[in-house]
This record gives sequence, structure tokens and C-alpha cells, in this order.
Amino acid sequence: MLLQVSHLTNIAAFHAQQCVEKCFKAVLEEFGIEPVKTHNLVRLFALISKYLDDVNIDENMNTKLNELYIDSRYPADFGLLPDGKPSLKEAVEFFNYASYIYESVNSMLQ
Repeated sequence: MLLQVSHLTNIAAFHAQQCVEKCFKAVLEEFGIEPVKTHNLVRLFALISKYLDDVNIDENMNTKLNELYIDSRYPADFGLLPDGKPSLKEAVEFFNYASYIYESVNSMLQ
């Protein structure tokens, strides 16, 4: 439903960021890497990149998702990009990327 209603795209995008972050942190755990207290997907990916050789990571997408989470420090800015709410198309792209990361990491950890 979040991907079908234009006024909820910021919520869908925020959850996509959270999904990718948690997947990256699961890889940290799996390989015994000291957990870091960060939400920065670029930083997290740098720590785990050698374990995700077979996963097609979109670093531009990680940067965009960072903007949704890290740059939105106040409740009024929850899940917003610098230009405002993500479009429905962007929300679907974020969802698809997060789904891909989830499936890839889940498969790797099995």
C-alpha cells in the first residue's frame, strides 16, 4: 500500500533504508566484524564489501537512501530527499533495491 499512495512515499523510502541498513549490519554480525553505531549505508558497505562480491550494490542508491535517513534529523523531515518527498517511481526503486539486498543477504547467510 505504501507504494501506491503518493503521500506515503516518504514512509516507504524510509523503510527501504532501514531494510538495507539492517541487512548490512547482519553481514557485519555474520563475519564477526565489530558493529558500528551508524546509519550510513556507504560506511557500512565499505566494511562488508569484500563479503558481497556477488551482490550488485548500487552505491548511488546507498547515497540516496542515506539522504532519506541521515539528513532527516527532525520529525517533519522524516524520509525526505533534499527536494522533498520521493516520487512514487523513486519509492518503488528504493523498495526494489531494498528487496534485492534483503534477498541477496538472506541467501548468502543461509
